[in-house]
Amino acid sequence: MPEPFKTFISPKLVALTARILARHVSTVDADRFAAPLISQLDALELKQRVDLVAEALHRALPTDPTARQAVLLAMLHPDEQDHATKESDEAGLCGWGIWPLTTVIGRYGLGTMEQALATLRDMTKRGTAEFDVRPFIAQDPEHALRIMASWIDDPNLHVRRLISEGTRPRLPWGMRLHALIERPELTLPLLTRLRDDPSDYVRRSVANHLNDIAKDHPNRIARLAHDWMDGASPDRARLVRHACRTLIKQGHPGALATFGFAPPQIAPPHLRIATPIVDLGAALEFGIHLRSTSAQEQQIALDYVIHHRKAHGGLSPKVFKWTTLTLAPGAERRLERRHPIRPITTRTYYAGEHAVSLRINGQDFGREAFTLRLD
Repeated sequence: MPEPFKTFISPKLVALTARILARHVSTVDADRFAAPLISQLDALELKQRVDLVAEALHRALPTDPTARQAVLLAMLHPDEQDHATKESDEAGLCGWGIWPLTTVIGRYGLGTMEQALATLRDMTKRGTAEFDVRPFIAQDPEHALRIMASWIDDPNLHVRRLISEGTRPRLPWGMRLHALIERPELTLPLLTRLRDDPSDYVRRSVANHLNDIAKDHPNRIARLAHDWMDGASPDRARLVRHACRTLIKQGHPGALATFGFAPPQIAPPHLRIATPIVDLGAALEFGIHLRSTSAQEQQIALDYVIHHRKAHGGLSPKVFKWTTLTLAPGAERRLERRHPIRPITTRTYYAGEHAVSLRINGQDFGREAFTLRLD
């Protein structure tokens, strides 16, 4: 079983941070700095550990912003090209080790935006500052984005990714950027310039950013996807498809049409449940029979929807990808599916009637009930 995320901010890393800090701040005793922090770690989750170390750093650092940021930069690992995914060492901090440092800048550097963002740019070369550029964007979106736009040709892929990832309107674990939720036109020019970036890491961030926007502006992203697919390279086509994943799951007709999925011409599909009673930890097994009524070949995007029972007895739908296929004129296809229903941390299951249905090229078909038993 993998270690919990919180262990990335470990006693070992805190002690190392203290030793590196003490080299640059003469008033800091490494052991006295680290000991009270390490004694508190066990009871804290990841973000709480980051905040604990960040606040201790802030108290120990110079109060002058320029001097403070100079010390933080001096604490970074000297290799800015190949250490973003590596562990910190005695040469300097990188990877998870920079998160408390970026937090100090994001929390206490708002009065010196240009200087602070330049510092975060250097920090992100050793990891990521995606969470801590966000307070600056929230404070003054236009100013912050103008600064970040000047990084667009930076040779470091982590900096280029920061332009997209740090400005995502709904970044997981990050503060919501309400101005960008309301005004996607502020970041779309940046994403357009990054859409053909040579790094898949950067392009995937662009796709995730567009998927964020699609949750609030679906038609806009569907139109953009159509435009971006014109003359698209294979890499850009993959980006656009990933960006439209939520729209495709929702059955947005414009997004589906961009990828060649027209309203399906099929007979009402036959959905058959092989396991009408499912015990928690087992699997729902079902099959379908598809028959084309078209005289033309058609592309089919086949998803299925599990309607989970909620506490009050209603049902809540969750869409799952199944497959895509080409259906010849008049052709028939039979497919089988096995969907495990096992305990997960993000869902509470309730005993009783659930259901499964189909979503084909964005249109819903059929619905069959099954019973979930918890005992």
